[in-house]
This record gives sequence, C-alpha cells and structure tokens, in this order.
Amino acid sequence: MKRVLLFSSIISLGFIFISCGSGGDKKTDESTTTTKDNGTTTAPDNGAEKRGVGKFQNVPLTHPLDQSMVTSGKSVYDLKCVSCHKVTDEKLVGPGWKGVTDRRTPEWIMNFVTNTEEMLDKNQQAKNLYEICLVKMPNQNLTDDDARHVLEFMRNNDGKK
Repeated sequence: MKRVLLFSSIISLGFIFISCGSGGDKKTDESTTTTKDNGTTTAPDNGAEKRGVGKFQNVPLTHPLDQSMVTSGKSVYDLKCVSCHKVTDEKLVGPGWKGVTDRRTPEWIMNFVTNTEEMLDKNQQAKNLYEICLVKMPNQNLTDDDARHVLEFMRNNDGKK
C-alpha cells in the first residue's frame, strides 16, 4: 500500500512539474505579445498591451545604471520578492527574473508590480503568466520609487549597463 501511495505521489508531482515547467515552453508562452527581434509584435494593440494597465506610460531609463537604485531594488527584492522569484530563469512560485527586461517593457513591469490585480484582469500578458504559474501575485504595496528601484535591479540582473 505504501508503494502505491509513493508511486502515485511521484507521478502527481511529475505532472505538476511538467505543467509548470521552468524551461522553453514557458518563455514562448510569456513572450507571445512581446516585441520580436525584427521589431514586429504579435500583440493586437502595440502600445497598451506592451505598457500594461496603470499609471506608468513612459518610464525613462538611466544609462548607465543608477547603482544606488540597483542597491535599493535588491533590498526590496530581498524583503518582498525572493520568496517567490529567483533571479535566474527558474520558476519558483512566480517566474524567474532572468531576461524579464528583454521580454517586458519598463512600463509593463512597473504597472504589474504596483497594479497587479487590474493587470491580471485586463492585460493578456499578465493573464498568460497566471495560466503558467497558477498563483496570483499578492499586492506587495510597493511605492513608485520601490517599483522603479526593483526595475533597475532587474536591469542589472539582465546585464544591462
């Protein structure tokens, strides 16, 4: 009886692991509405879908990275994000952050982390992520500055200069 229970548990966990995955299929699903290398997009609305839903419609980026913002963003990550997100491409509870600044616009990222519920209701990219992760990101009550600092930390994680 114990063997049957153990075997069925292993099979169930295998199905869960395969369905959530941490590899290639997830990236394809996540990027169905992002800009391609040739500049084209598969999103029905090039602007609003890529920016997301919320007050951030134009986020100017610093070049080079603002290291004080990176440090502050890492502190926010360590406090509020690390329990669900890895800085690699590996999925934990939520998707891994590696490459996120290549897949999403700065506006989309900041709108998602500050306006999660509305994004999950109205933005197709956010809905696609929910279908993959099966867990809604809770409101972390990030300030606009916190969100901007986390974005800079993500950019640093992706090797942006």
